[in-house]
Amino acid sequence: MRSLDEFEREQGILLDLEASGRVSVNELSDRFGVSAVTVRKDLDALERRNLLRRVRGGAVGVGTTDEGAWAMRVRHSHAAKRAIARRAAELVQHGDVIAMDSSTTAYHVATELVDRRNLVVITNGLRVATLFMEQTNSMVLMPGGVLRRSAESMVGPIGDLLTGRGRIDKGFFGLVGLSPENGLMDVSPDEAQTKAFIAGVCDRVYGVFDSSKAGRFAIHPFVKPDRVDALITDDGIPPKVVTDWAAIGVPVRVAEIERTLGGTA
Repeated sequence: MRSLDEFEREQGILLDLEASGRVSVNELSDRFGVSAVTVRKDLDALERRNLLRRVRGGAVGVGTTDEGAWAMRVRHSHAAKRAIARRAAELVQHGDVIAMDSSTTAYHVATELVDRRNLVVITNGLRVATLFMEQTNSMVLMPGGVLRRSAESMVGPIGDLLTGRGRIDKGFFGLVGLSPENGLMDVSPDEAQTKAFIAGVCDRVYGVFDSSKAGRFAIHPFVKPDRVDALITDDGIPPKVVTDWAAIGVPVRVAEIERTLGGTA
């Protein structure tokens, strides 16, 4: 395995913290193939930016994550997310009513839709809303709620705001984890609640995620398996994930990552 650079290690640390809330120096050292001294330097650098809090033997997440956290996540698995976004965008036509959450993968999908005319976009993502506002003629609806800084999203009990306003053609949702038993899942209860409200008024629901999310831990389901119309991911997805979801009637659409001559994305 090639060695990861500082930026890639920091991304990995932040993703682990998002999933489990705690990381250890020894585990990170083994995982990244670097010395404990290097890991401690990475953790110290992230602490100086208020992205985590150092504790004996490792680090824990912080309650109010730095504004830079979203910018870090949007660059994680960038090539995979762009490939996924192009595949997902094929489903959207001019004039569609669509929903998108605040995930970075959904943001990449949004960047592929700037040439679509007369869309109606329902989103709880600040970045997604801003993109459509600045670069398209789309009507953008934000259900409102409380600002969640780490995800740059609005979360809260928004069900009444969407009920009775008509159906949404298609919804695109990022995720932290998934399984054929529990469906699409997040680690934040507030985020999961908001996604569930939005997905509940969508005619079709699509999970969009890079293959690193397969097998990751998550605890709060927001879309049941029988409500998922398709999953859209990259070609790093384990074959077993594809077959397990196919067994319950959910197709997995695999996007091929564009790779350089050196073989890396």
